[in-house]
Amino acid sequence: MPHRPRKRFSQNFLVDEGAIASIIDAVSPRARDAMVEIGPGLGALTRPLARVVQPLHVVEIDRDIVTRLKNEFAPTRLIVHEGDALEFDFAALGPQLRVVGNLPYHISTPLLFHLAECASALFDIHAMLQLEVVDRIVAAPGASDYGRLSVMLQYGFEMEKVLDVPAEAFAPQPKVESAVIRMTPRAAPRARDANVFARTVALAFSQRRKTLRNTLGSVLTADDFAALEIDPQLRAQTLSVEDFIKIADYRIKGDGGGATAREPKEEK
Repeated sequence: MPHRPRKRFSQNFLVDEGAIASIIDAVSPRARDAMVEIGPGLGALTRPLARVVQPLHVVEIDRDIVTRLKNEFAPTRLIVHEGDALEFDFAALGPQLRVVGNLPYHISTPLLFHLAECASALFDIHAMLQLEVVDRIVAAPGASDYGRLSVMLQYGFEMEKVLDVPAEAFAPQPKVESAVIRMTPRAAPRARDANVFARTVALAFSQRRKTLRNTLGSVLTADDFAALEIDPQLRAQTLSVEDFIKIADYRIKGDGGGATAREPKEEK
């Protein structure tokens, strides 16, 4: 019986053979890879991946699809983890894990942040995302698309958009264009405290049209901005990842900068 796509799971299945082949070529799977696919769906990427990587892990929330996968693949070839990818412990699959997936568009951002939390256990990520989300992720400082998502993911990963995928490559056809991005974890954390860095970025982008004097004024004084050599009249979208690292590290120096004592009560 044909599977009826479920809107609540953002199910748009990849059906174009050319796009499938291009994605597999970009991933370049190897027999000894530790690999997990998020949202295998009807198996467009699963089948070619499982021919090379054995066993291939998959995370799937749809019970009907889970049943189909278990009926089609032997457990020695495919290990199916039934459940929500947002709650899955990817680090439990071991070090140097490769992640592949046509990510559900309605949870793509929180899912990327979830993966970023275990970046030290990852080798790389190849993710199909909505094109505008990819554009935001790879955006450079000063670009209109550059924001908190750009900074937080560029902090942890090297980024590369590797492939555009038209809406016509899916069934049912989505209303948006898609793209595949390659994300490779950076070698080591660069900020002294990743939590302070994340809070600083969130606070700076909490009001995009406001200047840094307004958004970071609760944690940095005029003297702090002068010491950092950062113009408080700038907006957050003009700062590089390295600028945010410098601000975050300054806040926890404990040498008189004073920012530590002025944490905001809430950062949205």
